[in-house]
Amino acid sequence: MGDEARRDEVDELMRQLGVDPEKLPKPPSAPAEAAPAPRPAGAPRPTAAPAARAEYEPLASPAEVRPAAGLDYLGDVNVQIKIELGRTRLSVQDLLKLGAGSVVPLENLTTDPVDIYVNDRLVARGEVLVVNDNFAVRITGVVPPPPPPGKPEPAGA
Repeated sequence: MGDEARRDEVDELMRQLGVDPEKLPKPPSAPAEAAPAPRPAGAPRPTAAPAARAEYEPLASPAEVRPAAGLDYLGDVNVQIKIELGRTRLSVQDLLKLGAGSVVPLENLTTDPVDIYVNDRLVARGEVLVVNDNFAVRITGVVPPPPPPGKPEPAGA
């Protein structure tokens, strides 16, 4: 992706956030530097002039920035959803004995909730239903997200 295409994408995002990219200060373009002349042996090193401080217009306050469209931007993002009915442990010997018609008992009871994972993260629990001859899951509870790394869990959790 070229620099111009990236710049266009950034400009479009800025417009969606209510900021006019044309009003933002442009970064100074770096002049082409000529190769420095060789310094005589023993001559002091030249000191660099202090860099000029960049001045920017203040950003819009949060009240002035309208939320673009909230979660609508994520509408076409694909996620993997997995419903776990139950688990069991089998030895390789028992696994090799399985065939058509074999029954594998699970650790869960029929009344236990099933776990609902989004991208391999447990997010909810639910119950299995049959709707028009299809299996379905009714969400009965949402699992609170884990605390950020380094932050202790709330008391009583």
